[in-house]
Amino acid sequence: MSLSRRSQQPELMDTATFSFEQFRNCLRELEIINHLTLAYRPTLQWLRRVMRGRELRSLLDVGSGGGDMLRQITQTMPQQAASIAMTGVDLNPWSRQAAAAHKAAVPLYYETMNIFDYPPTRQFDVIISSLFTHHLDETQLVNFLRWMEAHATAGWFINDLHRHWLPYYFIKLTTRLFSRDPMIRHDAAVSVARSFKRDDWQRLLRQAGLADTAVRIRWYFPFRLCVERMK
Repeated sequence: MSLSRRSQQPELMDTATFSFEQFRNCLRELEIINHLTLAYRPTLQWLRRVMRGRELRSLLDVGSGGGDMLRQITQTMPQQAASIAMTGVDLNPWSRQAAAAHKAAVPLYYETMNIFDYPPTRQFDVIISSLFTHHLDETQLVNFLRWMEAHATAGWFINDLHRHWLPYYFIKLTTRLFSRDPMIRHDAAVSVARSFKRDDWQRLLRQAGLADTAVRIRWYFPFRLCVERMK
């Protein structure tokens, strides 16, 4: 498996037909994996930095899935979260149903739509995404970067994977050994192969016209490559 370039292999999550029960079970297992791999930490650390010296009123989580990132925010920073209107948006209608089944300390709102259909006048203080961007092709990615820059008033944060042989083979082995979910077993390694290296993000930022702005590409243990923008 060559990881020199992003894989174009589709994920079952994006292409297969499955029941709501299968989808919900997949989300549950993904949430366990996210906890074990410290997946929430980069986003939470960035949010704490953004909140220094400013009060956030609105937050949008793009590709929110089962809403686990928003729930982590409410659990780890409950005082700050109480004053933020937090919305998750996902193209899959079952995401909203799965997310709404969970209780949270503060109200969370979920929408089913394509983010590019948001009206230009609708803005948020911060926009975040986690494990979303590797599902997009490069044209969509460039459009997404421009969209976030236009719709976020305080900043935006992309939390995604680092394309590297170590996480690729590690997740491929562990999901085969410990997971019974066919989507997880197929998609976990494919997600790494579809993800990014630093030069990928540098090229995409240049194409989006953001290379000269205050955008930072930061690596987080274990094998997270995140892109952050503070305004």
